[in-house]
Amino acid sequence: MDAYQLDTGTIIVREPEQRQEVPSVALYARVSSADQKEDLERQMQRLKDYAASRGYQVKRTVSDLASGLNENRPKLLKLLTDLSITVVVVEHRDRLTRFGFTYIEQLMQTQGRRIEVIFPSDTDTDLVDDFIAIITSMASRIYGRRTSKRRAEKIKQCVEQAMKEEE
Repeated sequence: MDAYQLDTGTIIVREPEQRQEVPSVALYARVSSADQKEDLERQMQRLKDYAASRGYQVKRTVSDLASGLNENRPKLLKLLTDLSITVVVVEHRDRLTRFGFTYIEQLMQTQGRRIEVIFPSDTDTDLVDDFIAIITSMASRIYGRRTSKRRAEKIKQCVEQAMKEEE
């Protein structure tokens, strides 16, 4: 305890300095296919710019090339189980995972860690995107990858049209 006494007899106790813990930050970027490799680099650069603007000292960067529906992502698993990382920064929720984001977020909070999403999005848009991701995944398994993109695009257009008509 840091204290001193004035000539008048009054004792002054100084408040202990509050040390702000510097977060241990990791950046996570993901794209679904090799065709999007340039997008992956741009995504990571945006994450780095964001971290710099917040004054974060980035300890780790992780770039992944995998579907958001794929649960077999060793790089992501290693990142999430690294307890020395206190903040994981992602551009959008779906960059981390298509489903189960809230579970991961809550688990990390119980560990005193957090996920920071740069661009939180509209819930309706998230639901439509999730629905499209499921349809795309199913179509690719049923019809093969080549035709699934075309079919998914047609389904996406139908869903978007239905959403517009609903408004």
